[in-house]
Amino acid sequence: MEKPLAGRIALITGASRGIGWAVAKAYAAAGADLILLSRTTGALEELDDAIQLAGGKPSTLVPLDLADGPGIDRLGGAIAERWGKLDILVSNAGVLGMLAPLGHIKPKDWDALMTINVTANWRLIRSLDVLLRASDAGRAIFVTSGAATKGEAYWGGYATSKAALNAMVTAYAAETETTNLRVNLLSPGPIDTGMRAKAFPGEDRATLPKPADVAPLFVELARKEETRHGQIVRYSRA
Repeated sequence: MEKPLAGRIALITGASRGIGWAVAKAYAAAGADLILLSRTTGALEELDDAIQLAGGKPSTLVPLDLADGPGIDRLGGAIAERWGKLDILVSNAGVLGMLAPLGHIKPKDWDALMTINVTANWRLIRSLDVLLRASDAGRAIFVTSGAATKGEAYWGGYATSKAALNAMVTAYAAETETTNLRVNLLSPGPIDTGMRAKAFPGEDRATLPKPADVAPLFVELARKEETRHGQIVRYSRA
């Protein structure tokens, strides 16, 4: 079996469920050495067990709340000390926040949404940029959403956070244009995840693609041969 990510070190945030879980399993099958990050230790251990049961290598598990900025800073230092580089970053973790009129969102809820969806991604860039540049073919993939540009009522908080993410990541891509690092955003579209179920509780989930369906696109964007840079890559079910 081809292992396009063999020997590559990959960090995946939000790995304990949904898309992150599926990408972790796909990366393990593709031969990557995994650093799995989530708030929940037990869920990470379950994922690691599933990966090893499928024949994959043991993963490095990092229980970390991305609201912990100094913790993200320490993460970069720990990766530098152990590996001296990072080949792949999948910044998948995100929160939905309140679906409500903008004027009804409480300041603490707004701040919590921006902390995870925007500031944590900035801190990951700040902490891991030198490590991604140290790779011979660094790849950074940030998960975005079509909500960023739709302008739908009651989605203002989430949409704003994803629009800010898009602006930040495309600027980061411009800053790394002349390096070996390739930086892209991936928009999975409607996928059967817990976040989607929270946003659309009456939806027939059987009609939606599964997280495992989009995982191959993450593998594709992480390959050394990938040349796309500064793009929003959208998943489309064929």
